[in-house]
Amino acid sequence: MAKDVLCEVSNCKYWAQGNKCDADSIYVVSQSGQQASSEKETDCKTFETTM
Repeated sequence: MAKDVLCEVSNCKYWAQGNKCDADSIYVVSQSGQQASSEKETDCKTFETTM
């Protein structure tokens, strides 16, 4: 598993100093089904807004 997961979305509930993600786990899905052919076809479902 990755030791450091970076996040540049400062309004995410899990954003931490140094652009770190402090969520317990990360959930990423493909926009088009089981497989994605590029990173542009994925979404992070872990995102939660701080507002």
